Amino acid sequence: MPASSTAPSRPWDVLLARLPATRWRRGVLARRVLAGALVVAAAVLAFRPAAGAGEPVLVAVRDLPAGVVLGPADLAVRPWPDALVPTGVLRATADATGRVLAGPVRAGEPVTDLRLAGPALAAAASGLPDAVAVPVRLTDPGVAGLLVAGNVVDVVTPGAGADEAVVLAEGAVVTAVLPADSGGVATGSRGRIVLVALPPTQATRLAAAALTQQVAVTLRQQNR
Repeated sequence: MPASSTAPSRPWDVLLARLPATRWRRGVLARRVLAGALVVAAAVLAFRPAAGAGEPVLVAVRDLPAGVVLGPADLAVRPWPDALVPTGVLRATADATGRVLAGPVRAGEPVTDLRLAGPALAAAASGLPDAVAVPVRLTDPGVAGLLVAGNVVDVVTPGAGADEAVVLAEGAVVTAVLPADSGGVATGSRGRIVLVALPPTQATRLAAAALTQQVAVTLRQQNR
């Protein structure tokens, strides 16, 4: 006897026909919710930035000590999340090549203008917008070991008498103390180099004197 035209022809039709109306409605609702969630997820993935997207930032490719003269092998340009890009960050390898690293950096750390010896670091350390960075090689390397960035010092040289001293610069701010064995500009047997920030007028005098005279520093009490 031929099957009735109203009888279910597929197994899942039979199953659906036996389900109560309320369960059927819940299933439809669940499918609709799932479909909506999939649409939202697809939209989020479509508009999410691609992996590696961000601003180009100059970073150190390995741990670097203070006093290193930076070269192309020390640096790389990497994408950095827009919201985390620091102020003053450098963008190209050429911006830092040949410059002295004033403080140590970690591998992957962005390189900013305040990490390098120069006018930006001198201005930030001294609070003077026209400050100049001057390297001085101290006669006693042990004194350099007592200094840290931020110390305020007077730079002196021996005077005519045994107990006399000539002040070459007052209130200089130490921006970096370069290690004697850094492999950079501080190498040599004549003492360690200390970078200090000064107003232009004092900086010129100190730079000229430091070329031919022995210099030392005296620590000031810091009220800064």
